Amino acid sequence: MNPRHDPRGGTPPGPESRLARLARLASRLEGVLFAGGWPIRLARAIGVRPTVRTVQYAVALGPAGAGLPPLRIAYASDFHAGPLTDPSVLSEACAALRMLAADVLLLGGDFVTGRPAEVAWLARELGTVHAPLGRFAVLGNHDRWSGAGPIITELEASGIRVLVNANAQLPPPYDRVWICGLDDHSSGQPDAAAAVRGADGARVVLMHAPSGILDLGRERFELALCGHTHGGQLALPGGRAVVVPPGPLSRRYARGRFVVDNGATLIVSVGLGCVVVPLRTFADPEVILCTVE
Repeated sequence: MNPRHDPRGGTPPGPESRLARLARLASRLEGVLFAGGWPIRLARAIGVRPTVRTVQYAVALGPAGAGLPPLRIAYASDFHAGPLTDPSVLSEACAALRMLAADVLLLGGDFVTGRPAEVAWLARELGTVHAPLGRFAVLGNHDRWSGAGPIITELEASGIRVLVNANAQLPPPYDRVWICGLDDHSSGQPDAAAAVRGADGARVVLMHAPSGILDLGRERFELALCGHTHGGQLALPGGRAVVVPPGPLSRRYARGRFVVDNGATLIVSVGLGCVVVPLRTFADPEVILCTVE
C-alpha cells in the first residue's frame, strides 16, 4: 500500500483537487434540489423504472489457471445510492446477486453519489449476498469525494472487505487465484505494485474505472473488472454512449468485454445507479456473472 495514503481518510493528503471540490459542491446542491427524492417519484409516475438484467461471461485464465475448477464471480458496480437512484432498483440488484449463488462477490465502487450515510442500508443488503469464498470491494471516485472512511466502515461491518492497493488469496481449491484491488485512477492513489504484491498465481484485478489499465502498466493480470462509465447512462440505440464520465479510457472501453494489449480480459459493467438525471436509455442496469474456467 502506498505509505502516503490513508484509505480511510477520504482523499489523498494535500490540497483537494479542483474536480473534487466541484463534485463536493455539486453533491450539496443535489441534496437541496432533489430533497425527498422527488425525481425518483416522478420517474416512477411516468413509468420509468428499468429492470436489472444479468449479463454472463465465460473467461479462460490461460496457464495461470490451469487445472482449476470453474470459479463463479458475481460483480456489480456504480450503485450511486442517493436521490437520483431508485432504491428498489438497487434492492432488485441485490436479490439478483443472491440468486446467482456465486463463489465470490466483487463490487466496483461508487456506492454513493454524495452522502456517505446513504451507504448504510445498501451495505446491509449487500451483506446478505452469500459468497463462500469472500466478498471484496474497491472505492470509486464518488466514494472518495464523499468521504471514504464511513463507507469502508459500513462495508466491512457487513462482511465486505475493501481492498485499497491490496490483494486477497482465495481459499482452496482456488488458492492459486488472487483478487487484487487497485485504488481509483482519478480520485485515489493507485499503486499497482502494491496491489499485486505476492500474488504469484492467477490475478483477478478489481478496479473502479477502465483507466485503471493505465495504472497497471506492465503488471501481469488475467482478468480485470470495472465500471464507472455507466455505458453512457443515456446511450443511443445499440448502446453507443453519448457522454461518458471523465477518464482517458472511458470512451474506448465504455461497456462490455475487451481483450487488452497484454492479452488479458477486461470486463466493463454499465453499473446500476444514476447521476445527474434519474434515467437510463439503452444502458439498462446490470449485474454480471463471470465464470472463470
